[in-house]
Amino acid sequence: MPNQQDVILEMRHITKRFGPVTALEDVNISVNRGEIFSLCGENGAGKSTMMNVLSGVYPYGSYEGDIVYDGRTCQFKTIRDSEKLGIVIIHQELALVPYMTIAQNIFLGNPIKKGIFVDDREQRRVAKSVMDAVGLDENPDTLISNIGVGKQQLVEIAKALTKNVKLLILDEPTAALNDEDSEKLLQLIDRLRREQGITSIIISHKLNEIAESADKVQVIRDGHTISHFDINAQHPLDQDALIRDMVGRSLTNRYPMHASTIGKEIFRVEHWKVHHPLDEDRLIANDVSFNVRAGEIVGLAGLVGAGRTETAMSIFGRQYGTGATGKLFVEGEEVKFPNVGAAIDHGFAYATEDRKVYGLNLLASIKENTSMANFKALSHYGVIDRNREVRIAEKYRSEFRIKAPSIDVPAGNLSGGNQQKVVLAKWVSASPKVLILDEPTRGIDVGAKYEIYEIIDQLADSGSAVVIISSELPELLGICDRIYTMSQGVITACRDVEGTNQEELMRYMTGSQRMGFSETFA
Repeated sequence: MPNQQDVILEMRHITKRFGPVTALEDVNISVNRGEIFSLCGENGAGKSTMMNVLSGVYPYGSYEGDIVYDGRTCQFKTIRDSEKLGIVIIHQELALVPYMTIAQNIFLGNPIKKGIFVDDREQRRVAKSVMDAVGLDENPDTLISNIGVGKQQLVEIAKALTKNVKLLILDEPTAALNDEDSEKLLQLIDRLRREQGITSIIISHKLNEIAESADKVQVIRDGHTISHFDINAQHPLDQDALIRDMVGRSLTNRYPMHASTIGKEIFRVEHWKVHHPLDEDRLIANDVSFNVRAGEIVGLAGLVGAGRTETAMSIFGRQYGTGATGKLFVEGEEVKFPNVGAAIDHGFAYATEDRKVYGLNLLASIKENTSMANFKALSHYGVIDRNREVRIAEKYRSEFRIKAPSIDVPAGNLSGGNQQKVVLAKWVSASPKVLILDEPTRGIDVGAKYEIYEIIDQLADSGSAVVIISSELPELLGICDRIYTMSQGVITACRDVEGTNQEELMRYMTGSQRMGFSETFA
């Protein structure tokens, strides 16, 4: 057992209420110095609330209980109070300004000054130093908008190093990253622990990453402490037990058992090409061809930069790129989608990877979001049938098990998993022939994922053709019938799920192997 000097943080009997709702009730955690501690639970369980209490986002006096950090009881009134003691939180939604440089972002709100002026030269020098420490090989004057999400995570950690971080809190740090960038980030966290003694608390839904990186796991469910797991070589993480504690029930399989009934071809793409919107000489989609049939779930796999999302957006009403060429066929007839409305009119739906920005109106209710893509069917002579709108919203709230007291709750008040269910309800209510789902379970806990997989299966069983873009190969292998791989804008393979594995798919995703055009159709 660790002695008291080994404990860097204790949160004792924390209770946090929002009006009549109790988000946390008598929750306790204890974190050892130099430890990687993981906090797990479903969306809405109270994990982020707990960390917001710790960091001062929710100030002292707005909660019950005590925070004991580095041997002293703390009463943080603001986030600056916790940062002064070396507690730094990196939220899932990164707090970076896209049109400022890396150096400017690193010192945002904490500038180095020479007299009354900002010392730009010294900021660039220190920025380069902390960038080197986290392995970010970029010019400090590079705009944030010109680097990927993986590197933006490194900018946030570099920013934390300038604040003499001792306890680093990361909320879903790998949710938007591919496997390679996720692995690099977890290696960095471990290196900071070994070389600088930095303690980390990680909120994550990726169980394989927790098993590989964490020393200790605590599960919170519905605002209560459920269980603790100590992880070491002699006691590896029991992922089935962890899932049971997170969701309150056993999931014997991560993916629902499903037997597809596949019908005729619904959608076909032939020789699709799209150019970068700012560089017309750069092909983002290069001679892409694929098809999907009724009742079929087809996956699209690729590393960051492969062009999966860009290809899908360009097909769905020319939302991305310039100079798109190629042919699109719906049920054997060639069609053109000059805009999103034309795509929807032909029975297409596209659930974007960024549900908060493009998928939902967070200020609008569940009811209003659900009907958003189906106004024509709900309207009579231009007037929406409000009774029918309510019936449809209630139907999908019940069928999709959306956790909300009523359909009048704003979408922004829901957890990530429930927001994603509303996005699906919006498009499913329009009875699409073809549904494209872009990262449908990103940032969602294992229990909600299972429910979304069940919804996807129901869609396929109803006769829709489903295309899923995902960065998680186990997910694609678990729910798809076929998987296309992309590398640098090119379709490199089409594989039946029953005859492939992650290693083979990765070879195609890296472009080291490639199939011919005729082999890409079922």
